[in-house]
Amino acid sequence: MNRLPLIDPSESTGAAERELVRTHRTLGIVPNMTKAMANSPALLQGYLDLSTALSTGTLSAGVRELIAVTVAESNECGYCLSAHAYLGEHVAKVPAGEVELAREARSSDAHTQAVLRLAAAVVGERGNVDQALLDEVRAAGVTDAQIAEIVGHVAINLLTNYFNRLAHTELDWPEVPLRGRAA
Repeated sequence: MNRLPLIDPSESTGAAERELVRTHRTLGIVPNMTKAMANSPALLQGYLDLSTALSTGTLSAGVRELIAVTVAESNECGYCLSAHAYLGEHVAKVPAGEVELAREARSSDAHTQAVLRLAAAVVGERGNVDQALLDEVRAAGVTDAQIAEIVGHVAINLLTNYFNRLAHTELDWPEVPLRGRAA
């Protein structure tokens, strides 16, 4: 059960209405997470602004979804894991096997695996990533722009993971169970 009310877009007003309309325009849907975020239109605006900005970066939509899967599994966020597994497969067209590997910060593609290893390290080490790993990811072709963007993607996913865990946001995606843990 949601701990924060879901703001119904058809009944919203003011800034909440504006941001929920923007959500629909941007995503084509209004997921439960954004309905809960609309309790603070400022939060929803910030989430949408950062998400939009990061979507113009150098990382493909598929890799961005895989980062989100890696971070969600690491943070035990069932809502985000389910959402990004679905979006990865059905919107970004990432093969299901790659989504499954991303849960362990792995990929069959060396560049993507380096991206996911760095994302997992940023989460696990709270940004204190050692030089050896940075050297490894650069050797795999990860650019400095991508390193910076990876941190941005980790940050936005930490926001959504923590938000959904606190809010107990009801799933509106097919459930992907966390490994060995309660959602």
